[in-house]
Amino acid sequence: MKNGRINELNLYSSSLGEDMELLVYLPEDYSPLYKYSVLIASDGKDYFQYGRLSRLLERLRKEQAIDRTIVVGIPYKSVGERRRMYHPDGDRNADYIRFLAHELVPYIDEKFPTYQMGAGRVLIGDSLAATVSLMTACKYPNIFGTAVCQSPYVDSTVMAAVEGVTDPYCLDIYQVIGTGETEVKTTSDGIRDFLAPNRELRNLIEKKGFSSFYEEFNGEHTWKYWQQDLERAIRFALGD
Repeated sequence: MKNGRINELNLYSSSLGEDMELLVYLPEDYSPLYKYSVLIASDGKDYFQYGRLSRLLERLRKEQAIDRTIVVGIPYKSVGERRRMYHPDGDRNADYIRFLAHELVPYIDEKFPTYQMGAGRVLIGDSLAATVSLMTACKYPNIFGTAVCQSPYVDSTVMAAVEGVTDPYCLDIYQVIGTGETEVKTTSDGIRDFLAPNRELRNLIEKKGFSSFYEEFNGEHTWKYWQQDLERAIRFALGD
């Protein structure tokens, strides 16, 4: 494992019945003598490539603005598989969520010096990756303490997952959505309005009493805007 580099690992998932590729980033000053927070990113390759996540984390760490952090990115194998695992109606959605909580977390905790508690673990994602991050955190709020959701897809299943959290004080939620996200072209669901459902989700999050952040940015459903938002999201999730 090299510091300051993206290391490629493979973890066999019994839940999914296949090897899952992991992109693990250890900070430049990584040392097993310290404990680390863990940032788990679905759409992991996109966060490194389009979000320029590793560069951002190094800068914020040098500014002492965030905690020591290991990143675990999970790239999707194909657009079709992404939907099967990330979409609330996907036939592999429950298995992927189980993989995150019951296979990935124990593996990372065993391999690296992590805090091994929910407050030290963050899930992050964009679009459907944000959706599955939020649903996973809602199902396992004692395992994951923060969900960062950039323009999540929201439907009745997502709303029910948030409504079902019995102890909202365990979970911090970061949510942003673009004012231009009213006609988003999706791969399988046609053109969808993301803005109105996100506003409904925001109202529910406030009603439930989660610790949260919400903002509507002037933009659309693209990495151009998520990348610009990423520093604030990381500060929210990992700030000292």
